[in-house]
Amino acid sequence: MLSQETIRELRALWLPNITDAGLERLIDLMEQGSPLLVHGCFTRALPTGCLATHAAWHHPRTAHLTVDAGINWLHRVAGLNPATSHVIRDWDCAGQQGLEVRFELLRFFKEERATRRGTSAREPAGDLVPV
Repeated sequence: MLSQETIRELRALWLPNITDAGLERLIDLMEQGSPLLVHGCFTRALPTGCLATHAAWHHPRTAHLTVDAGINWLHRVAGLNPATSHVIRDWDCAGQQGLEVRFELLRFFKEERATRRGTSAREPAGDLVPV
């Protein structure tokens, strides 16, 4: 379950700074249970990365970066300290088996996408592939 601090950070600093392309990428990776979306580090080997890294690779200010993209996106775009981000901490602590955290984040991402599109926020969560 996401902490209240995580939800506040997600709404105030992550969602307003994730591009539409970044949002689509995160939703797609989460729905697929993709091994390209990692826990416990920002980037293992290209093209794997955490939530922040994939958001960064789809943001005009950080798309040109590689292994330090997620750190730079968090700091320079979202205005967060990468070491103390609640979203990153919850994501990393949940690990690959943390389906509840994955489902909750996916719900927030899909609601944001629906808001941006002006459609219903009640989209189905989709089929997640356990990893």
